[in-house]
Amino acid sequence: MKRIFKKILLWLLVIIAFFVFSGVVLSFLPLPYKNHHKGITQQEAADLRLKYSGPHKTFTTSDGETLFIRCWNPDTVKAGKEDIAVLLYHGVTAYSGAYEMAGVPISKGGYNVFGLDYRGHGLSGGNRGDAPSKERWIADLAESVKFVKSLGYKRLIVMGHSLGMAAAICTAEAIPEDLAGVILLSGAYESKTGNSVDHLSLFQKVRILSSAIFRPSHQAVEYYRDGMPGLNDPLFSYKYTFRFLTMLDVKKLHLPSSMHVPVLVAVGDQDEMFTVEKVREFYDQVPQSNKEFLVWKGAKHADIKREHWEEIVNWLDRNFQTENTGKLQK
Repeated sequence: MKRIFKKILLWLLVIIAFFVFSGVVLSFLPLPYKNHHKGITQQEAADLRLKYSGPHKTFTTSDGETLFIRCWNPDTVKAGKEDIAVLLYHGVTAYSGAYEMAGVPISKGGYNVFGLDYRGHGLSGGNRGDAPSKERWIADLAESVKFVKSLGYKRLIVMGHSLGMAAAICTAEAIPEDLAGVILLSGAYESKTGNSVDHLSLFQKVRILSSAIFRPSHQAVEYYRDGMPGLNDPLFSYKYTFRFLTMLDVKKLHLPSSMHVPVLVAVGDQDEMFTVEKVREFYDQVPQSNKEFLVWKGAKHADIKREHWEEIVNWLDRNFQTENTGKLQK
């Protein structure tokens, strides 16, 4: 009986060792990528951050990482807008620099605009295309709000685009008392079929799963969809860790009903990833009474024109500019 038990135990150990060995080997196999995008390393991001001369801020997170914030400041700050800041959260693969299209027209409207590069993205520190955990990612978002408000802004509106929409909701759930408003752009609980990550073979899925287990900080997943922008920009990120892409269940994200602030939800009628109907379904579930739904005519997912951003300026003016006839301030 003991011999049989020992044989069974031995075979179990052999099988386990085989699967562990196979998993480790698979996790180190090079992956074939479709877009051939050349990104930057963590060290290159740090070097570029030190050389960057445009308006920006950096701050150190509670766990010691350096995060980068791009700034778009108006030439003149209109009376009633002095204490308002708009903090922009970017979409997947992107970074704050891709949102010059938003930062410039909104700042021209008299608002100070800030754009965060997530950890592992753009000019922020951290392992590329990665976050240690969902909790750490949300902590980064909350700390970015605290940092911008520490610059002297009493009212802060978070504006999230695509993945940034999830970021804005996570921030609202974490620190609702710190937000004066929420702008949610180009996102919903359900995307168009076939417009997310490309379908993978069984072998590719096994390799990604092996990497998730044995090399969780390795960028084992390529984010790919037709018509992606930024393939010639090394600051974009197209290779991600499995844990980053799976850390959020977007269908569980909801703005807290206890938060009474203005909310704007907008989407382009030509958006390739989300239909107007699905975004409208999301909007209908927003619990705030002061909410507005906006459909941008002719806008795509990442091709949003100046006139569309000016509609956001109009919304900000209606909801946040205080009555003040004093002189414009530098």
